[in-house]
Amino acid sequence: MNPKSNAAYDGHEDVVFVGDEALGYKGIIAIHSTALGPAAGGCRIWSYDRDEDALTDALRLSRGMTYKNAMADLPLGGGKAVIYKMGPDRAACFEAFGGDVESLHGRYITAEDVGATVNDMKIISRSTSFVTGIPKEEGRAGGDPSPWTALGVFLSIKGLLGGSVQSRTIAVQGAGSVGRHLCQHLVDEGAKLIISDVNTTNLARIEPLGAEVAPVDQIHAVKADLFAPCALGAGLNAKTIPELGARIVCGAANNQLATEEDGARLVAAGITYAPDYVVNAGGIVMVSCEYLGEAAEAVDAKVRAIAPRVLAVVEQVRREGVSPHLVSDRLVRAKIASARK
Repeated sequence: MNPKSNAAYDGHEDVVFVGDEALGYKGIIAIHSTALGPAAGGCRIWSYDRDEDALTDALRLSRGMTYKNAMADLPLGGGKAVIYKMGPDRAACFEAFGGDVESLHGRYITAEDVGATVNDMKIISRSTSFVTGIPKEEGRAGGDPSPWTALGVFLSIKGLLGGSVQSRTIAVQGAGSVGRHLCQHLVDEGAKLIISDVNTTNLARIEPLGAEVAPVDQIHAVKADLFAPCALGAGLNAKTIPELGARIVCGAANNQLATEEDGARLVAAGITYAPDYVVNAGGIVMVSCEYLGEAAEAVDAKVRAIAPRVLAVVEQVRREGVSPHLVSDRLVRAKIASARK
């Protein structure tokens, strides 16, 4: 696999192929930018149809982390790890991965992502200090970042719906770690839920909240006040955008637009889209505070700053009439250019 020949390559500073043949472990660490600080981003555990697809995901996600961290005003660059082959000894694989992270001498800081847990981060910490998402002593930032991601998304949804979700219908695509916490927030404040997930175990955890279940391939099309994509990326595309049943899209999934053109399609369809990397920054905010040794209160304050930022971007989009991601991308590129100077 040659990163530079991949369509998702974006001038990445480094792409490292890692693994241990004896353990049956293979992965990729992609460092997109360290202009604002060490490249921070989670470790995703996923099985891909092709190894090249794992590389594409790592490249897209690491670029997204650069933009997410910059937009959240964090002193971090962007990186991501993808483990696409995991041998039978999970602990040994993660310990080996920790050694690979350590070999980068702090240029990349890892944390949880899809398929990884707090316990996995504990194992990684045996081999490197460049890992976050580990429980800390009381009063300090640390632990599972997914509740913080969910809080940032929830507050953004409230803001986009005028400050309240009471009696509003929210269609949530994906009920994993972040989606589950988001659904709880929504129900606690009186929202009506329609949910979908490929994993029946995830659905079983949410159904007691009184949620209606929709087919996975139809959740984007159900009639709702807001659609919240919280599964994998590329869900907003040429096929799904004309079918959207909500006029507002705001969710936790990364890389929601399948292509750059899909942002223009949303504008043309009159749909308000909150750029994913602005909305879903709560988890990396927690990671940043943990890495810097800040108090837990600092996480809460910084996560609550996400919704006003989202609303500012959306308002600027309305004034300019351009794709939302173009507005936020422009702000990020200016920050990175300034830092490089």
